[in-house]
Amino acid sequence: MTDVTKPATTPARPHFSSGPCAKPPGYDPAKLATQVLGRSHRSKLGKDRLAYCIALMRELLNLPETHRIGIVPGSDTGAFEMAMWTMLGARPVTTLAWESFGEGWVTDAAKQLKLDPTVLRADYGQIPDLNAVDWSNDVLFTWNGTTSGVRVPNGDWIADDREGLSFADATSAVFAYDLPWDKIDVATFSWQKVLGGEGGHGVLILGPRAVERLEQYTPSWPLPKVFRLMSKGKLAEGVFKGETINTPSMLAVEDAIFALEWSKTIGGAKALIARAQANADALNAIVESRDWLGHLAADPATRSITSVCLTVEGADADFIKKMASLLEKADAAYDVAGYRDAPAGLRIWCGATVDTADIEALGPWLDWAYAETKAALSATAA
Repeated sequence: MTDVTKPATTPARPHFSSGPCAKPPGYDPAKLATQVLGRSHRSKLGKDRLAYCIALMRELLNLPETHRIGIVPGSDTGAFEMAMWTMLGARPVTTLAWESFGEGWVTDAAKQLKLDPTVLRADYGQIPDLNAVDWSNDVLFTWNGTTSGVRVPNGDWIADDREGLSFADATSAVFAYDLPWDKIDVATFSWQKVLGGEGGHGVLILGPRAVERLEQYTPSWPLPKVFRLMSKGKLAEGVFKGETINTPSMLAVEDAIFALEWSKTIGGAKALIARAQANADALNAIVESRDWLGHLAADPATRSITSVCLTVEGADADFIKKMASLLEKADAAYDVAGYRDAPAGLRIWCGATVDTADIEALGPWLDWAYAETKAALSATAA
């Protein structure tokens, strides 16, 4: 690996960031509908476009009519915290944490809401014992750990006769996995992940048991205006029909509509899932053919197919920073360094908006950047 020729051809779209993620193939801002720009989001046109965006999400996710979809502020974080602040406290709470965002929900439950949760933890690359979850509790978890590359294997571990609610932070999972909606009471995500949309807006999905909780339970703590889902003792149904709590970016909404319409043209959710799986398979082939690369998530059953986290032999944070910088300067791969709180390594987004050919083209560039970084550090040490 000390004399690797610089590849002649770069990936056509070297956008491998894990959020915001690559735009859909063929994306061009000039293709966005702009009639609603400069108009009120409360105008008939504004409401119609928001409702259309919600309808597209429902159609593509094959979401039951029993589940409501709302566009809310603050990206996935805002959506998940909205769910926590409005519904927790009625029952004991269990939080699962195996990466940084899961730890964030532990902090919110324990230090902000002071709920004294039961915490089930695992190190980066691992997952807690899902069979140890007590479903008499409300349970908070990330479906796909974006910063660790570890996901839950399926929904089988979620009890059908659960007394508590299941809260799934599913931001790197929605549109990449066939999610069992009967197992999920609350789900949140953002357009900036699998759809490659713009940031700032979250999506909140509520099942009937979550709506029942909202209508029968009032938390003891005050709620900020942007978290309030109830009006006069009833669910604020308008939120789930396009009447957003605060002013949304209609440009971001049109950007999401573009991605959703593109998704329909390629075959819907099944096609999105297939594209992500093909990308993950292509990256796995690269990893398996190199003895200096590995998966942080060792078990394929719990390995993400979207935010794939890789280990690099002998690399520390400085090595990864230099390697990622080389790749970016060569326009071969953008934003591939692992998350700041995770073990030093690479993180390659393999979601549906990435083309498999670009993943395949990445392999030789990883070889080159690894060899160049290793040689440069060896020369400095000498």
